[in-house]
Amino acid sequence: MLDPNAPILVEAKGVELELPDMNAARAFGRRPLTRILHPVTLSIRRGEIVGIVGESGSGKSSLGRLLLRLHEPTAGRLAFDGVDITHASQDTLRPMRRRMQMIFQDPQSSLNPRRRIRSIVAAGLTLDAGQRAEIRDGELVRLMVAVGLDPALLDRFPHELSGGQRQRVGIARAIATRPDFVLADEIVSGLDVSTQAQVLALLRRLAGELQLALAFISHDLSVIRNLCHRVVVMRAGRIVEEGSCAALFDNPKADYTRRLLDAIPPLVPDPNWLGRPPPGAAEAAQAAG
Repeated sequence: MLDPNAPILVEAKGVELELPDMNAARAFGRRPLTRILHPVTLSIRRGEIVGIVGESGSGKSSLGRLLLRLHEPTAGRLAFDGVDITHASQDTLRPMRRRMQMIFQDPQSSLNPRRRIRSIVAAGLTLDAGQRAEIRDGELVRLMVAVGLDPALLDRFPHELSGGQRQRVGIARAIATRPDFVLADEIVSGLDVSTQAQVLALLRRLAGELQLALAFISHDLSVIRNLCHRVVVMRAGRIVEEGSCAALFDNPKADYTRRLLDAIPPLVPDPNWLGRPPPGAAEAAQAAG
């Protein structure tokens, strides 16, 4: 159960982001900037799971990376646990990095194939270098159990694990630093439905037990509905709607949100579903005259 009075951990106020346009030609040695995010305001509390959803190119991944301060805002203010990090230097950010972690979309490419699982997960441990090896090994076992993996897998290589097991290793690596904020970017899109459900249940449990502020990026509203407390809908670098899962799914306000919801296949097959025009078709036809 989410505590509505839990403190805000991550807060963005009117943040904007411009990045070099990689498709444009260089001028005077530089590429022109393109606007990625228009003024965006968002906050995430401890223990809260916020879904960020939108079509490809909507800016959801850019917003996630900005919340981690992997991008520096062009304008606005970004704070972490009450500390202004909008333009903080890398030296200032370095001690905060262990409190901000990311789970990557592709566990195959994000895990070093030449390292055993033991080495991959241990890289994130916050144990002092002088502590005994048995303490480190005990922590590794605890992490594997926490994400539902057999500790015997610690001595295997990533290619010896299934996709779901590799994603759990990625989660174990992320929580090894005992973070406060975790960004999960499309982490179940490549998994089968049953494995997706297991990973989502794991994230929900860990967010509650560890009181994580979790930002979950996805294009799949069905996944968002099963996991998140609150949803942020993005389009063209802007937030077009925000609210609790129940409110947004039951009574969406924005036309764009309604089109996204209409695109979800029904749980009970509708014989006319395939025959319906795609979302936005009526508007496109009207615009074409």
